[in-house]
Amino acid sequence: MDRTPSKPMAALWMAGWLALMLIIAIAGREALRELNVFQLMLMRSGIGLCLLYPLIYRSGGFAVVKTSRLPQHIARNSIHFCAQLGWFYALTLIPIGQVVAIEFTMPIWTAILAAMFLGERITIWKTLAIALGLIGVILIVRPATGEIDPGQLIALAAAVGFGISIAMVKSLTRTEQTLAIIFWMLAVQTAGSLLPALYVWTWPSLAIWGWGIVIAFCGTFSHYCMARALLHADATVVIPMDFLRVPLTAAAGWLIYSERLDAFTLLGAALILTGNVLNLKPSSPVPARAGA
Repeated sequence: MDRTPSKPMAALWMAGWLALMLIIAIAGREALRELNVFQLMLMRSGIGLCLLYPLIYRSGGFAVVKTSRLPQHIARNSIHFCAQLGWFYALTLIPIGQVVAIEFTMPIWTAILAAMFLGERITIWKTLAIALGLIGVILIVRPATGEIDPGQLIALAAAVGFGISIAMVKSLTRTEQTLAIIFWMLAVQTAGSLLPALYVWTWPSLAIWGWGIVIAFCGTFSHYCMARALLHADATVVIPMDFLRVPLTAAAGWLIYSERLDAFTLLGAALILTGNVLNLKPSSPVPARAGA
């Protein structure tokens, strides 16, 4: 796989990531007009497994997804499954731009959990990023007004769940291959959504099947685009490009659904994104001890 450093190639792959993630938000909103969220998750994961198989086949078959850490995969993907349920459900309750803005608190929760359980350092920049992110959330949710939207709380809970999931992925990547991580994610989520989806099942229309296939395709291959972008540039170059997702999603919500974001939401999103930028600053090297 080509690993030649190239910012233009990284930007091209990130454009693919941004497009696919934007399509997921719109397709999810459309599909949930008719589907139950468990049905949508079953379609997303089950079809995603089918789409992933050619990559598994090219990599030598199912031997590539063998693992000795199945309990960790199940735990991680159970949390990720609940977070995705919440994210999709929040799309039906609040503007899609607001859902994505709140989602960007995920790096905050990941940093906290990585420090608690993986031994990563909390630098002054990470501390400032966490503070800005929390202030941003308070501005968006505005608990003092007494008019907290349940959709905002569900989106925030989903962001925390994604943060836990990413921290667990960091641990899994020490021993597991990328294809194995994606395979077990889709397998666990298919199993978790099967019975609830069958219980509420109503046969989707042809148009909804189309949206489901779109979500499965975008959800599976958006991660591939991100991985390819990271092959061509450092995370400090690649990840800030993802911040374009907030204004792009807000613009899509305005153009397609006539959704408007108030000044508090825009300011809160700006603080969250600023915190994420600070979180990307490299840590200072730890001074060597005398006599070491």
